[in-house]
Amino acid sequence: MRRIAMLLVAGLFVLSWAGAAQGVWDADEGCTENCTVVAVGKNASVDGSVMTTHTCDGWYDPKIWIIPGGTHEPGETVKVYVGRLRDNPTSPPRVLGEIPQVEVTYTYFHIAYPFMNEHQVMMGEHTTGGRRELRNTNGLFYIEELQALGLQRATTAREAIQVMGALAEKYGYIDGGETLSVCDANEAWIFEIMGPGVLWTPDSGKPGAVWVAQRVPDDHVYVGANRSRIGEIDLNEPDWFMASPNIHTLGQEMGWWSPDSGIPFRFDDVYGPKEGFYNSRREWRVFDILAPSLEFDPYAKKYPFSIKPDELVSVTDLMAIKRDYYEGTEFDLTQGLAAGPYGAPDRWPTANAAGGANWERAISMFRCSYSFVSQSRNWLPNPIGGVLWFGEDAPHTTCYVPLYCGITEVPKSLQVRDIFTFSRESAYWAFDFVENWSNLAYSYVIQDIRAVQQKFENEFFAMQPAVEQAALALYNADPKLAVTFLTNYSSDAVNRVVSAWWDLADTLIAKYSDGYVSAGGRRVARVYPSWWLEAVDYAKTTNPALYKDIIYNDEK
Repeated sequence: MRRIAMLLVAGLFVLSWAGAAQGVWDADEGCTENCTVVAVGKNASVDGSVMTTHTCDGWYDPKIWIIPGGTHEPGETVKVYVGRLRDNPTSPPRVLGEIPQVEVTYTYFHIAYPFMNEHQVMMGEHTTGGRRELRNTNGLFYIEELQALGLQRATTAREAIQVMGALAEKYGYIDGGETLSVCDANEAWIFEIMGPGVLWTPDSGKPGAVWVAQRVPDDHVYVGANRSRIGEIDLNEPDWFMASPNIHTLGQEMGWWSPDSGIPFRFDDVYGPKEGFYNSRREWRVFDILAPSLEFDPYAKKYPFSIKPDELVSVTDLMAIKRDYYEGTEFDLTQGLAAGPYGAPDRWPTANAAGGANWERAISMFRCSYSFVSQSRNWLPNPIGGVLWFGEDAPHTTCYVPLYCGITEVPKSLQVRDIFTFSRESAYWAFDFVENWSNLAYSYVIQDIRAVQQKFENEFFAMQPAVEQAALALYNADPKLAVTFLTNYSSDAVNRVVSAWWDLADTLIAKYSDGYVSAGGRRVARVYPSWWLEAVDYAKTTNPALYKDIIYNDEK
């Protein structure tokens, strides 16, 4: 009887919550549950780096702030917010509550989803949603606030997970289901969290969230694409799994699993069941790129939690994956009428899709605020070993720049952005403008973009060993000198790339306009491919053969 009552309350909550959020949740649903994360163990990478990635697909805050760590007095508190994900000036963040501060905090990098701290702890994020019955309005923490505190209070991935899990259990988790990749210089972990159910209150004596974490084997690669990816767990193996104390009991109370059923407990099936191409296709694509020998079926419903790649994975491999839109496969977004005559991979949202139909969902997409590929390396001091390759806007038209975890400031252009106001002071708008302009003649424009991408990225990778060797020499003499050196280097890289992207934008405006390509003092008409002309009925009414042998005179 108690379980029936709980489910009735849950159902009423879901209906009322959905109704109250109509026009807000529905509008955001298509742009929140969109991120793609890859995590790479140290023995699966070419140089021993532990790596992770994130595409922040939605209209989120891409501004970067470096929040210094420090020591704190007894009695200090820290504010917990809602609304820091976005930079909408009409809806500023507000404080949900305060919790006690800890004695020591560490410097971390704040963005929509905080991603790095001074100890080489890195975090990627993808929204999983989970069962709506688990959502709770009495909790304190949204995922981005847990990330911020996890990065402020932890020196390792394991510690960050324990910090976030403990905070969510004590104060309550209010967000939808979320997954984080949590990495340090030695290990890669995946952390999944969902709410405690609608009946939870802070004084209930029960955990305010249900969560689980699984370690990625050192020689494996993980991919997550907006659904729960952790299945069976073994809590007798603490080197591989961690979980909240209600990991099994909450599912039993809700009637989603029973130990007497004979069915093994799987976190994904119990708390976050989800099937569909929107999630599985991206998982397949990453695994198929990195381990084609496994010959996974692109229409399969589920894939392994992680796989061993056919070859060791590099930063550039992950950048290429971030920029992927299924080129060369049956799902290639540069092909077909929807791509237009110039093979543009962007697909705008449509409101009239029926029966669950939708555009193919690629890893790289226009609706991306920022993306990154991070490296954590145990053979270098922290300020040098942690580097995050950051790109504003869509991955396929961005340029990745190195931000070391020891730097103390970033250029102003990375701290300016109003989503409703175009500004040449903002790095984001430089990349967003170029991405949008590329849709005029994508197959032409992408060549110009790639040329500038490769110029800078190739330079950064060629210089990386020398830069880090110089930084290490300075670090051995005086760590502060290494920090200053890397801060200046990262800032210079950002400034040069942003300036080059504004130059590229100006060049593209003149080069591609009015249906022409202008270069070298000449204007040449862009060529429509013959297949596209046929498909759009070119010359259907203008063919001279259609004219009839009829002549009318001037008489009325």
